[in-house]
Amino acid sequence: MKLLKIILLITIFLSNSLFSSSNDNGKIVPAVVPISWLKQNLNNPKLVLIDLRQEEEFQKEHIKNAVNIAGLKSLFDKDFVMPKLSFLKELFSNAGIDNESLVVAYDNGDFIWAARLYWILEILGHKNVGILKVSYGNLLKKEFPISHGVHKVTRKEFIPRIDNEKIETKLSTLLSIGKKTIIDGRKESHYEGKESIAKRYGHIPTALNYACTQNFQVTDDGSIMKDFDELQKIYKNIPKKKDIILYCDGGAEAALNYIVLKELGYNAAVYDGSWIEWGNDNAVPIDNPSLEGQ
Repeated sequence: MKLLKIILLITIFLSNSLFSSSNDNGKIVPAVVPISWLKQNLNNPKLVLIDLRQEEEFQKEHIKNAVNIAGLKSLFDKDFVMPKLSFLKELFSNAGIDNESLVVAYDNGDFIWAARLYWILEILGHKNVGILKVSYGNLLKKEFPISHGVHKVTRKEFIPRIDNEKIETKLSTLLSIGKKTIIDGRKESHYEGKESIAKRYGHIPTALNYACTQNFQVTDDGSIMKDFDELQKIYKNIPKKKDIILYCDGGAEAALNYIVLKELGYNAAVYDGSWIEWGNDNAVPIDNPSLEGQ
């Protein structure tokens, strides 16, 4: 009996050691992936490196063995919301992603395309995804081998497991006004009603403006995500006890805020229709600061 107990304790210890690099939900890939992590895992057979830039940019040069998924073309349907499940299943399967894959995404420096991919994969139940801390540019070209050819991808079978808690609709957002914290990830001029991609100008009532561009710095060598201790200061006035709904113009900028806020301990979800849907619907309320006093 004593021998059995010893064996059991050793087994528990080894299990804890094996999984020490992942957190409680089995996530191995950091939400924001440092260059050092990618270097250590570059030859991992489970790694799938996704380049979200336009195809023409990708064809010119990219990190060796990266797979191209053009963000604007592939991660929205004609109504600028998330594509159908059948399309996404094929997209990710053809990119070589299965449920065991460690997915790391990078883009042109806006971070919103990589973030959009991250958020969609999380909705589809894939936890091991992260965005590279540095966008494509001189810094990455110095650190990684660069290729000009197309990497032949072995198709895998991606099996979605839907998590509806990470996505909000127009109705759920409407019902949440005054109850949940609503955050607008657009630039200030859009939030204030001076510019709009929709027929109406302004923002969702009670929404706070935290432009997603606050999350990173633009440099000559590529955009770089800010450290989380710095990001904590930016979002310090947002209460953690209330759930958060994030929106922007079309669900990409909000996805970047989603990554940051989730890592800072907030419970957040993205309203996918965002301002394109809300701003074109006369039946839902808006606030337009630019009209105040007129």
